[in-house]
Amino acid sequence: MKILSTSRSHGGIQGVYSHTSSTCACTMTFAVFVPPQVQMRPCPVVWYLSGLTCTHANVMDKGEYRRTAAELGLIVVCPDTSPRGDDVPDDGDNWQFGSGAGFYLDATQQPWKKNYRMYGYITEELPALVAREFSCDMKRQGIFGHSMGGHGALTIALKNPGTYRSCSAIAPIVSPSTSDWSMKAFRRYLGDDETAWRNSDTCALIEDGCRFPEFLVDQGTADGFLDEGLKPWLLEDACKSAGIPLQLRMQDGYDHSYFFISSFMDDHLQWHGERLVDA
Repeated sequence: MKILSTSRSHGGIQGVYSHTSSTCACTMTFAVFVPPQVQMRPCPVVWYLSGLTCTHANVMDKGEYRRTAAELGLIVVCPDTSPRGDDVPDDGDNWQFGSGAGFYLDATQQPWKKNYRMYGYITEELPALVAREFSCDMKRQGIFGHSMGGHGALTIALKNPGTYRSCSAIAPIVSPSTSDWSMKAFRRYLGDDETAWRNSDTCALIEDGCRFPEFLVDQGTADGFLDEGLKPWLLEDACKSAGIPLQLRMQDGYDHSYFFISSFMDDHLQWHGERLVDA
């Protein structure tokens, strides 16, 4: 692991790091905030997964998570959203596919399947690296994210309920198999057989029997992607049918931007903290 930068913040350390990923077959960059409590004990880990077009830097620069994470004693890990590099295939004219748009799945189609393995990277390789390099209590992990990252957090938690104790999302894509801005990406990553998409679709996973103890979801009513891309009512229906407790909070007047994310970041960290700190 290579240290790219470190800065003191709220008594802790905000760092940016890179490493050679065997899963994604390229160099990957990620950010980690370490709270001051690590000087006394290993701390719980919360994973934040970013949305389309983002890198690790968007939430690090605009997410406003460090003050509350420092107060609660939470390590916050912010991975990239896709593999990157000159040798990584891309579709440079499409912001909904390729670089910045890995959708937190493992691609099965050529030429994407060599590098676009973000599910395996987020659930296996990066946690192993973080556990080695930082003072983490890996028995206390939570996961959340925004938009594409909310999709990633929900699907990863549903498929790994023994790994994560808490999961939340901000404006998540809850049904990527039916959403305009994800269907084309799923077809290119996973192929034409839409039954194969269900393993990377929150609502489909719930319909197929996957369970998680509870979810918190915030969604802005002024989000321009609400009706065609996000469709939170589908998650509400799926959770109700499955008996999964869901707090779906429709936030009046908020859009899809980091102004929305940062406004409710403290709420989400408090949610995770209640389930992770001294749990």
